[in-house]
Amino acid sequence: MLLFCIISCNTTTDNNFTETVKISLREVGHQLLLANQDSTTLVKPVINISDNKFQVSFENTISIQPDSLVTIIKSSFEKTNLPQQYITEVNRCYDNEVAYSYAMKEEVEQGIIPCIGRELKNECYLVTVHFTNIAKSNSNKIMYICVLVFVVLTMFAIFLYKQKPKDVIETQELNYSTLGLFKFYPEQNKLIKEATEINLSKKECEILALFVAKPNQIIKREELIKKVWEDNGVVVGRSLDTYISKLRKKLKEDESIKLTNIHGVGYKLEVV
Repeated sequence: MLLFCIISCNTTTDNNFTETVKISLREVGHQLLLANQDSTTLVKPVINISDNKFQVSFENTISIQPDSLVTIIKSSFEKTNLPQQYITEVNRCYDNEVAYSYAMKEEVEQGIIPCIGRELKNECYLVTVHFTNIAKSNSNKIMYICVLVFVVLTMFAIFLYKQKPKDVIETQELNYSTLGLFKFYPEQNKLIKEATEINLSKKECEILALFVAKPNQIIKREELIKKVWEDNGVVVGRSLDTYISKLRKKLKEDESIKLTNIHGVGYKLEVV
């Protein structure tokens, strides 16, 4: 019953946050259109892509001044008391490539805001905002998270103990995990296949450890980036894709293991 009440409270809070973000981003879209001397075109409904990630789009093509975009979003978020730590991306509609992006950390002076003054020519754009540090000071929420993690880990341990299927990676007593034909030693940053030892960089090891903990499950890009980079105060762009590519090359000798890209979502470690 206590857990149910906590979940209900948190759900209400999350819904309020989501609705506030949508209202604020619609205002951002409206201001961007006005900056294009357009007072008639509609702003499309704001989409909640994933946890703390939202996207606004437009009926017609627009041009965007990066400095105006930064100012408009910051002003709108301040009016609605939204967090001032977020990453903004402007993507082209036809290929989803990033035309412009920046990271905000509470104040403009602390953020990473490149290429101010370079206008984005008139095209179809999608503006995405990802909030990177949602405060969780409520003690009940912390308790809920701890209880939930404990329950999930307990259920996972029971499942491994009872089932032990071939595609589940089992942790051995010698502090390594079996991964197909490999033995993965996370504390030593290495993989071993028969007599061959493959060294891993620290980041490669951290990423692989996350996949080993969730075999055959999709892990979102945001989760990987947060746990490997953002929790250490670093914001990255394409670094994750680079390390995934390196891991694929090191695992390619075992055809029963595959790191699959789930387009627009994340990656999955497939173990046959």
